[in-house]
Amino acid sequence: MSLTLDIGATGMLAQQLNVDVISNNIANMTTTGYKRQRAEFQDLLYQTKVRPGASSSDQGTTVPAGIQQGLGVKAGSVYRINEQGALQMTGNPFDIAIKGEGYYMITLPSGETGYTRDGSFQLDQDGQLVTSEGYDVQPGITIPPDAVDVTVNASGEILVKLQNQTALTNVGQIQLATFANDAGLEAIGNNILMETEASGTAVVSNPGEPGYGQLEQGALETSNVNIVQEITSLIQAQRAYEMNSKIIQTGDEMLSTISNLR
Repeated sequence: MSLTLDIGATGMLAQQLNVDVISNNIANMTTTGYKRQRAEFQDLLYQTKVRPGASSSDQGTTVPAGIQQGLGVKAGSVYRINEQGALQMTGNPFDIAIKGEGYYMITLPSGETGYTRDGSFQLDQDGQLVTSEGYDVQPGITIPPDAVDVTVNASGEILVKLQNQTALTNVGQIQLATFANDAGLEAIGNNILMETEASGTAVVSNPGEPGYGQLEQGALETSNVNIVQEITSLIQAQRAYEMNSKIIQTGDEMLSTISNLR
């Protein structure tokens, strides 16, 4: 009977994680470049009481199915779904969205390279292109103080118009990084992801190259959270949690019945 309580408890813990993941998705529905996550679960070990294929007689007959008793459920992974988010036009020349594959590379205070889909860039006191946290966008790009117009084309070239000049001047090239396994990147907050052994090594190239997205100036990529889908999943998780709690309640009632036998 204790197995019933334990199995129900594993189900409640699993659905609590599911609700936590869904809640995080809903909380980040307006976060620039956020990619929704999905909890995945696996069944636990089994107690084998009669092994399938075991001999059942001296005549060589075997047990066709056997008896295996499951012990519940466990969390397998929380998977990041890297679907393209919708583009929201802002008109800000330093808002730059990625249409397709790739991540911006930024230099963290530790000297490590972080990766992000958040293209809400700004200029620091030196005219350097930085994130909202002040982290430099790689490779370092500086906008001249006398620039009267800035254009970022689809291939990542940054062209500026200087005072008293008609021709545009190329002052830098934004590059993108891709990974063999985007889901293996480690999220550290502030819309920043880190390379891991699971993600593979970053492969860097210019936007628009085969396998790399293009850039859209004056736009931001919105979250790819579908609020209707998330609310539906939340209701399903709540019902699953209630059913697992019912398992524990039923097990408790059965134990109570046994303890009251005279």
